[in-house]
Amino acid sequence: MSARNIPRIVIAAPMSGSGKTTVVTGLLAALRAQGIMAQSYKIGPDYIDPGYHSLASGRPTHNLDTWLVPKERLADIFMSTMEDADVAVIEGVMGLYDGGKNGVSSTAEIAKLLQAPVLLVVNAKSMGESAAALVLGFKQYDPEVNIAGAILNRLGSDTHRTMIEEALEKLGIPVFGAIKRNDAMVMPERHLGLVPVEENAKERETVNSIGEVVGSSVDLERIVSLAKSAPPLEERCGFSGAPKPKVRIAVARDEAFSFYYPESLAVLRQKGADIVFFSPLKDDVLPEADGLILGGGFPEMFAEKLYKNDSMRRSIQEAAQKGMPIYAECGGFMYLMRRMTDFEGNAFPMLGVIPGEVEMNRKLQTVGYVSAEMLENTVLGPKGTTLQGHEFHFSSECEPKAGEDYPRAFTFRKSRNPKPYAAGYAKGNILGSYLHLHFAGAESAAESFVEACLRFKEREA
Repeated sequence: MSARNIPRIVIAAPMSGSGKTTVVTGLLAALRAQGIMAQSYKIGPDYIDPGYHSLASGRPTHNLDTWLVPKERLADIFMSTMEDADVAVIEGVMGLYDGGKNGVSSTAEIAKLLQAPVLLVVNAKSMGESAAALVLGFKQYDPEVNIAGAILNRLGSDTHRTMIEEALEKLGIPVFGAIKRNDAMVMPERHLGLVPVEENAKERETVNSIGEVVGSSVDLERIVSLAKSAPPLEERCGFSGAPKPKVRIAVARDEAFSFYYPESLAVLRQKGADIVFFSPLKDDVLPEADGLILGGGFPEMFAEKLYKNDSMRRSIQEAAQKGMPIYAECGGFMYLMRRMTDFEGNAFPMLGVIPGEVEMNRKLQTVGYVSAEMLENTVLGPKGTTLQGHEFHFSSECEPKAGEDYPRAFTFRKSRNPKPYAAGYAKGNILGSYLHLHFAGAESAAESFVEACLRFKEREA
């Protein structure tokens, strides 16, 4: 092993809603404007915030999560994706010390794993010197976390800023930026958080505005200097070159289906897959392929348009009937259903590949890490295989009709509540559930899916 100097900084906060994503997006845009190549990362299982990161930086954003991916594998991903970048900007998740059970995949855990200095974004609205006490408490809670300073957010005035800065200076805690409340910094939200960039028509304008405000409100030079102070990291062997593709996998990607981890798809390529993207909303038929992946997203916002694309629905239905391996997560699982009911109570026929129905709820149904044990032999592996993933959805499955053939795919167990419950659907070449996976933490599942696609290809030849 050899050591590498990788400039890196973690942007964390005491709690959700402090403005981490806005600050990180602005920081990335400001660095890019100065010709500094910043590579962004998001801690935790998040698909939406990384879209704004990527728009600001011009580079794909990668997720860092020690539940979805083993710690040693996570370090490999971090180092391999920093090959041609100048500095890593890592956005935390929730509050600094919040994560799964026993702090798994918390911002603090990953900051320590990567030996990265931390800047704490403090929402200073309705707070004066108490902000200094808050930062001090976070700094002392775990001395192994290198909280190097603060960025003050949502300040009301220069006097407000001075009051908090002076209090922090007494504690020896430097301030790296001070951002006033500004309507131009507001990012659009809805039920799962921010509106994805794929749907936000003004996203470029929004990111540019945020970049200008943050760039003029933080000390970019000091932040980059702090990032360079991080110690060298031991480098292990990461991904080897991708082999010659042996199968082609069609992956749904458009405004309705956009939840994919770049490194998760990279693992499929490592296993011999050629990935081709298509749009269930806009394309007429599936591209030529040996397998199909329907990722998560917001099909509920496009239910009528998905329903009206008859030719695409027929194309996927025919592929399913032929035995093409199909793997679907969350939104893709909903699309495979017989019917989907949206937030307004409007019901639309979907693919009908799975003989079930799904409906949207105003209340979040579940969120958190889960372990998933396969109840059947599936396209991701044999019965008894256990995978680690994540759930986050407002929709719910309607109970299958009496006597209906509806074989469940998994037994789920939440990390904080181990009471088991049946989930998903698995039959033959079809597997769908609310589970979100990262194939870098489930390489055997990726290999199983590629092999299932290869068997289908050879059978159809």
